[in-house]
Amino acid sequence: MDLVLFDLDNTLLNGDSDFAWAQFLIAKGVLDREVQEAKNIRFYEQYKAGTLDIFEFLDFQLAPLARHPRDQLDAWHREFMAASIAPMITDKARALVRQHLDSGALVAVVTATNSFVTGPIVREFGIPHLVATIPAQENGAFTGKPRGMPAFKAGKIERVDTWLESLGLYAGSFARSWFYSDSHNDLPLMSRVTDPVAVDPDDTLRIHAQNAGWPVISLR
Repeated sequence: MDLVLFDLDNTLLNGDSDFAWAQFLIAKGVLDREVQEAKNIRFYEQYKAGTLDIFEFLDFQLAPLARHPRDQLDAWHREFMAASIAPMITDKARALVRQHLDSGALVAVVTATNSFVTGPIVREFGIPHLVATIPAQENGAFTGKPRGMPAFKAGKIERVDTWLESLGLYAGSFARSWFYSDSHNDLPLMSRVTDPVAVDPDDTLRIHAQNAGWPVISLR
């Protein structure tokens, strides 16, 4: 069996679901535009620059989940999927996922974006496993805080290892392993697999991939 891991935002998606979710809530009037839009843009720029404080960002990103009942959040998310996410899914991305699923590989998305936002997106692709930042819950309600290590930078390695252990597997269980990503933030995990692939990469990752001889592809 092979292992195939996909980043989500700006890799399988032609856009960023984390950023888009906050913008969606701003457009709905759930978040204050004047204050929250500037924060959302600032965090996104920090992410691209590799300077993001993930815990500061999660305080911002997870807080709305704690202020609203789950049925309301789920209703908003269904609208978000149709309005914001569906236009980000390309035929090329679907075809690549299907190719790996049909090969019999163990396939997962590994993303820093929280599992509430990403779970329905991953199911839309037909991918059976999600390794993501987990929003903590108490009695079925979100607390506004993460649970455990966020799946960000080197944290992705820890979360993937824990997930594989839960399946009775480890990195050495696979003859080949892929990780597809657009971001230099994912270099720690990309360096752990046998077949790292840069997908529509940022400038830093593109240079690294070219120097290392990694494939560079586009799903746009």
